[in-house]
Amino acid sequence: MTHTVIEAEGLGLRYGRRGTWALRDCSFRLPEGRISALVGPNGAGKSSLLALAAGLMSPTEGTLRTAPREQLAFVGQDKPLYPQLTVGETLRSGLELNPGRWDSKTAERIVEAGGLDPRAKIRTLSGGQRTRVALALALGKRPGLLLLDEPMADLDPLARHQLMGTLMADAAENGTSVLMSSHILTELEGSCDHLLLVDRGRIRLSGPIDEVGAAHLLLTGPAAAHGELSAHTVVEARTTGRQLTALVRPRGPVDSLTWQTSHPSLEELLLAHLRAPDAPPFDADADAETTEAVRT
Repeated sequence: MTHTVIEAEGLGLRYGRRGTWALRDCSFRLPEGRISALVGPNGAGKSSLLALAAGLMSPTEGTLRTAPREQLAFVGQDKPLYPQLTVGETLRSGLELNPGRWDSKTAERIVEAGGLDPRAKIRTLSGGQRTRVALALALGKRPGLLLLDEPMADLDPLARHQLMGTLMADAAENGTSVLMSSHILTELEGSCDHLLLVDRGRIRLSGPIDEVGAAHLLLTGPAAAHGELSAHTVVEARTTGRQLTALVRPRGPVDSLTWQTSHPSLEELLLAHLRAPDAPPFDADADAETTEAVRT
């Protein structure tokens, strides 16, 4: 049986007693040991969800079960570090705050790979250098669950590639569960194996990336065949001239004489769901039997 590292049921968060809802009726499970991508447009609720998982806020409604605080590490967008400390002093504070768990070699290796002087003050570092120090602190803690809110946004492509490789290798070696938000879809597709799509404060897609992708098909055929789509769950359908392209979740056989079929890329899948906010959501756990039928 697969253990879960985060489990939400009817989760909601509202800012202020009469404020707007950042999250509403969110239910999902993230399995232990996975690298999970948290995606969605700006203002969708990604940062709010990560803050709740990190214990920085309490939900307005519903429940959220996650790892104990001592087994959790969180790197937010602002990456709060003490500006008056040096890089070396910052790493030593990690040792003092995490007795018995601190991995000095990992933290120092990440800092050294960026060419950072241990004597440099945090306030003198660039945004990308501060990101490296923040990740060194997070991984040095040896967390069971690592939460990352747009961690690579201020890094150049080479540094981002290097740090992502370090992060993935460390997670694989230590069995770390990771939930990471990012706008760089190609980065997530090559690194993550689980998906959580949030839009307008609600969960739109949830499950292993391969299962979510396998449950969908891209259909291309004549525009006149639009009526035949009613046999399936339609996420999005677009007509160009006499040609129709649709993303669907099949509810039975697809007529191969009418439609050319292919499985969508992660980018095609996500963009189609975001362009069609009223399309039915999909949870691979709740729809396991349907997913298996499509795959076979």
